[in-house]
Amino acid sequence: MAEDNIIHSIMGKGIDSTPDSLLPKNPGNSIFMRLGITGSTLFNALPYPAILLDAEGNVLGSNTSFQNKFPQDGNDNIHSFINQVRSAAIPQRNEDFKVVYKGKVYWSRVIDIGISHNGEKLGYILMLRDMSQVERIFLELAHVKGLNKQLDRIINASFDGLYITDGKGVTLRLNKAFERITGVTAPECLGRNVRELVAEGYFSRSGTLLALEKRARVTVPLQAKTGKNALVTSTPIFDDQGNTVLVVTNVRDMTELVELEQRLEQVEGLRQKELDAIFDSSYDGLYITDGHGNTLRLNEAFERITGITAQECVGRNMRDLVAEGYFSRSGTLLALEKRCAVTVPLQARTGKNALVTSTPIFDSEGNIALVVTNVRDMTELLDLEEKLERVEGLRQKELAAIFESSYDGLYITDWQGNTIRLNQAFERITGVTAQECVGKNMRELVAEGYFSRSGTLLALEQKQSVTVPLQAKTGKNALVTSTPVFDDNDNIVMVVTNVRDLTELNQLKQKVDDLETLSKAYHVELQQLRMESSAKYVFHSPPMRDLMRTLIHVASVESTVLIQGESGSGKEVAADLLHYHSPRRDMPFIKINCAAIPPNLLESELFGYEPGAFSGADRRGKPGIFELSNNGTLFLDEISELPLDLQAKLLRVLQDQTVMRIGGTQPIQVDVRIITGSNVNLWEMVQKKLFRADLYYRCNVVPIYVPPLRERIDDIPVLTAHFLDIFNKKYKLNKRIAPEVQQAFIQYDWPGNVRELRNLIERLVVTTMHDLITLNDLSNWTKTIPNRTPDDKMPTLKEALEATERKLLVSAFQRCKTTYEVAELLGISQASVVRKAKKFNIL
Repeated sequence: MAEDNIIHSIMGKGIDSTPDSLLPKNPGNSIFMRLGITGSTLFNALPYPAILLDAEGNVLGSNTSFQNKFPQDGNDNIHSFINQVRSAAIPQRNEDFKVVYKGKVYWSRVIDIGISHNGEKLGYILMLRDMSQVERIFLELAHVKGLNKQLDRIINASFDGLYITDGKGVTLRLNKAFERITGVTAPECLGRNVRELVAEGYFSRSGTLLALEKRARVTVPLQAKTGKNALVTSTPIFDDQGNTVLVVTNVRDMTELVELEQRLEQVEGLRQKELDAIFDSSYDGLYITDGHGNTLRLNEAFERITGITAQECVGRNMRDLVAEGYFSRSGTLLALEKRCAVTVPLQARTGKNALVTSTPIFDSEGNIALVVTNVRDMTELLDLEEKLERVEGLRQKELAAIFESSYDGLYITDWQGNTIRLNQAFERITGVTAQECVGKNMRELVAEGYFSRSGTLLALEQKQSVTVPLQAKTGKNALVTSTPVFDDNDNIVMVVTNVRDLTELNQLKQKVDDLETLSKAYHVELQQLRMESSAKYVFHSPPMRDLMRTLIHVASVESTVLIQGESGSGKEVAADLLHYHSPRRDMPFIKINCAAIPPNLLESELFGYEPGAFSGADRRGKPGIFELSNNGTLFLDEISELPLDLQAKLLRVLQDQTVMRIGGTQPIQVDVRIITGSNVNLWEMVQKKLFRADLYYRCNVVPIYVPPLRERIDDIPVLTAHFLDIFNKKYKLNKRIAPEVQQAFIQYDWPGNVRELRNLIERLVVTTMHDLITLNDLSNWTKTIPNRTPDDKMPTLKEALEATERKLLVSAFQRCKTTYEVAELLGISQASVVRKAKKFNIL
């Protein structure tokens, strides 16, 4: 050390004497007496305060500089200080250590100056230097470092991504929100130029480069590599010479808004430019005046919202602008008058309605230095907050003003959950005031019913950001996001909670849902109108209209359907309609009549078989009907004829959507919608153990009943005309039906239903010799009708009563809309109506 050289150059090889006042009581033991040389002059010439110690650390004396620096005041303070120095010195020999005297810090060191006699070490010199100023500088630097860390925490707590470069485009800083939105991390960017990052594909475009090129704020859309849509605003910062020193880029995640845009386009047909206008209007305007109301600056969003430009306002007083009609009222003037934050509505001359929050900022003497006015634009407000705080060195009070003008609620607690502060927006959204919360612990507030749940406590417990819904006591729906802020040791120092009012968004979503529901209803009505005008589906009676409406509705879902009805009533037509109005309309539609295939062949037809599975099997194997119907629809008619062993295999297909070929070992995955049909009462078969109950419930998820032709006589004329037209065209004839024949058709019971009517029309068309078909032409037909004579078997009383009950119920359901109306009409209970309707397969 330099001090060692100075001491040695002054002291030489030893010390011979010291002032008598500092000699020990036994001068014979002193260093100076043993050395027998004079050294007091050299010792007193040392440039710093010094103390002479013997080999055991006992104080022998001090030099003139020490006595001048630390004079004796008669109260033993100097002796206490010397003892403090001596106690600290001995364990730390040859190392610097710190001592304090009257509030000043001194760095000290014990220096071996080689005081010895006959090889015996005689003593040491301890020298002190005043380091108070240096210590103060260290403390100030630590304070500045702490402020920078606090700023870093605020930046990382931001919802929006922040990206900062210098004036040449070299990346200086980015926050975690930027990484989350873009998928680009700090290690990939820091210290690198944005031009390189664009060239290497990290960004498809750069607002930073545009801002550097145009020397002005720019806003561009960005498709991040995470797939998120973002809106990027880059703002250049200039020094006093007009040079760009920083570019601050704000990245807002617009994914949810883009999805909402797509839904609105599909439902309401909004043009793209209209939706762009809605997005643009979400930005808040900012307007700043000095303490006298003179306009200092305003942003582009303010111009867009109000229609008033910077050229018209900057440098002018707000009172003049109001007098000249630029503004109908001014939050700035109210804030100057009341000396507190105010919120007022504003009707801009563009016709837009805005909510204006003006907040005064005070200097250290309590005078208003600025008034910051926010016009519902969170993006620009946060950008202004960050820019004023980081780049222009906005003071803490200015940051508090922006905190209060946030349109979202903000709530901050310490690491224990004690409330530090909250803003007015939080009070507005939740109905809970700062007076009720500040200084209280969040656990107490939840226990006392101020909040039903707390994102703050969840964030403290999970040590990560959490998002929870909240039903505020104001009735508003809000989304609460609580973010813990950590220090360098990963300890939570505070929790920042953002509360966003979702009431308007939920109302808009409800409107979209209502429009979708209405659109679906219109779609069903349109499909029904198309069917009524289609030659493929012929009907006119109310029961069939209701049936078609039900089929169209059920077609859009994947549920299993059981169609029941008499033979020839139109079950296959109903299955056909279900398929061709479903999402599977372009996929295979296979119809199988289980009664038409011999039982010994039915399993191989349905499930297929592997090569060599049985004698006579195709060597290549064969896929079954389920595989051929993959991604499509399979209609299994006459399901009641399916053997019990195959019923179990069909149940597995319905449950697992897998089939196993005969002789196979591996299940095959299939995606088939299965529709079943039956002309018998399956429930009665279940009770007789002829049909599996579990398969019945699986098939009967959506029961459909096709009424027989005798229960929808209004369809007979239109079906007759339809079939007559088909066979006239087929056989190139021009046959007509006489009115009395139509009447005979209506009076007939049609046990064969629609199939019998079709066959009869074809027979009459090809067998009659003239164009007009009359009752005389029906003579051959009436001969084929079974005689209903007294010789026929009489029905039992139970059968007759059931037939009468069924006819009454069918007639009542055609006249009434609900089971309650049917019950009132028939004079029975509603429960009896439901039970009997299920028994007769009417519902």
